[in-house]
Amino acid sequence: MDLDPTHQIGFEKLLDEIEATGYVGTELGAWGFMPTDPASLHRELKERKLAMVGAFVQVEMADEGTHAAGIATAVRTAELLAAVHKLQPDAPPPYVVLSDLINANKKRAAQAGRIRPEDGLSSAQWDTFAKGANKIAAAVLERTNIRTVFHHHCAAYVETPAEVTKLMSLTDPRLLGLCLDTGHYTVGGGEQLGDPLEALKRYGDRVWHVHFKDCQPAAAEIRDAKGNVTGRHPYETAVSKELFCELGKGAVAFPALLAELDRRSYKGWIVVEQDVLPGGGDPKASAKRNREYLKTLGQ
Repeated sequence: MDLDPTHQIGFEKLLDEIEATGYVGTELGAWGFMPTDPASLHRELKERKLAMVGAFVQVEMADEGTHAAGIATAVRTAELLAAVHKLQPDAPPPYVVLSDLINANKKRAAQAGRIRPEDGLSSAQWDTFAKGANKIAAAVLERTNIRTVFHHHCAAYVETPAEVTKLMSLTDPRLLGLCLDTGHYTVGGGEQLGDPLEALKRYGDRVWHVHFKDCQPAAAEIRDAKGNVTGRHPYETAVSKELFCELGKGAVAFPALLAELDRRSYKGWIVVEQDVLPGGGDPKASAKRNREYLKTLGQ
């Protein structure tokens, strides 16, 4: 979804609110939103005792013609992450969070949250997609020593559990990890809700980065109370109806996820997210309540 500049706050206020609500790190956001000079960015983070966690990079992966530009963007982003990390070496390492370009295919975007097998990529497209992901991850690692994780995402290719499995099978586990987004994995389950706990167990050592996001598909009328697809609302409308809710108020079983992460001795970042449309809700208040919820789980 495109950002509406009339609802966008400055990065200083954002960082102030992240610190005030009890978090210890942040992802970068869109290029140019925060300072792109490493010393300046590090200074802003250090003032608030925050670490740089990673950065989201979108590439239209099934189009080979986008791969060269995708590599350039990912490497430029990773160079900034690497330079900042050198200035805060005690923090866990940041990641390039790679995603297919959201909303690039309008038909696919319209089916988000209710994807069927016939809505997916062809064999040739899968080959292009996977090769592109490997190439981007390899270039980022070679030039910056930063690793790359792939973010499955609604309204983009690689959304359903089956599609995540396919991509993991086609890509090099030494190069490309998985960013497990608990909300998108649940909503993007295809004919039924996805199970992020099952995903964590299945992909195990390839889960290098985690996004904690809750969701309430029934309340947003994208599915019924049993999790079955209803098709009443398109994805963006569902988001406006609070498809992604505050932690602990939706369908995601966070206690079980935390227990499994602990069992696996997970040492990476957990990023708390709540997707809303620009101007929607009270992000600072929600962020505080999300943090308080995690404290009740001992985190």
